[in-house]
Amino acid sequence: MQVTDNRRKITVGIFIFLGLVIFIIGIFTLGSQKKVFVKSFSINVVFDDIQGIKTGNNVWFSGVKIGTIKKIQFYGTSQVQVFMNIEEEAHQYIHKDAMASIGSDGLIGNKIIVITGGTPKFPFVEDGDRLRVNTTLSTDEIMKTLQVNNKNLLDITSDFKVLSRNLVDGKGAAGALLADEQIAQNFRTIVLNLKNTTAAANKMALELDAFTRTLNTKGGLADNLLTDTAVFAKLQTSVNELQKTTKSAAALTENLNEASSKLNQSDNAAGLLLNDQKTAEQVKMIMKNLEGSSKKLDENMEALQSNFLLRGFFKKKAKEEANQQ
Repeated sequence: MQVTDNRRKITVGIFIFLGLVIFIIGIFTLGSQKKVFVKSFSINVVFDDIQGIKTGNNVWFSGVKIGTIKKIQFYGTSQVQVFMNIEEEAHQYIHKDAMASIGSDGLIGNKIIVITGGTPKFPFVEDGDRLRVNTTLSTDEIMKTLQVNNKNLLDITSDFKVLSRNLVDGKGAAGALLADEQIAQNFRTIVLNLKNTTAAANKMALELDAFTRTLNTKGGLADNLLTDTAVFAKLQTSVNELQKTTKSAAALTENLNEASSKLNQSDNAAGLLLNDQKTAEQVKMIMKNLEGSSKKLDENMEALQSNFLLRGFFKKKAKEEANQQ
């Protein structure tokens, strides 16, 4: 009986010892993961939104875990201050211009804080320093952007589906072009006409090029006009003379316009004869009187020729005129 009790005590003691060993190993394991027994220093950063970060989450630097989140508290009106315990051996890599951002441990893993090292021209961080926040897109923001892009892609796909269906059904201009044989034939005719027009334009360009080459022929009219100073001087003289003639014609036209305008006025003799009816009647009367006087003068002359006193004079004059002829 006593032997059985001793065996039982030994068994219980072994289990207790194994439990203590496991407990001690667990403490050291957790302590090593949480960096409890590692010399460290504290830095902090203030975020507008910590996106679900919790105390105990990891701090990463260049893909390496260098610390854990020690404390989280509100800061100011709506910001959050996060305190981090950083291993002392990482102190020589983190500068004062380093920046902190929120990331994820994998695509859907725990939230972590990622620190960039900064530039060597700045000194290293010290215990209690505050890092700046990196304003680059976080994982959540990237996921939100991807969701928006996916929605936009879905809308575009839906629109393209409707568009392709309309094309197959022959709706719209493009659908009619694909489905209507007559429209397709007209389109082919348009393309053929465009091709012919292009060929004609190309031919015209070649002919124009040949014509310009003939203009550069030595001794030709165009070459003389462009290169011979004597021909150019003569041409310039002709142009000057033509300008003078044009000016003279313009002056003559102006004088004619002025004369014609005066003919329409009644302050001169010609205008008075053309525009005043009373004066025209008087002129007609004078012409009529002159005609009557001339007729009477002819009758008087005939009477004088018949007079015996002057008959000899007129016969003598007639004889002299006959001799002269």
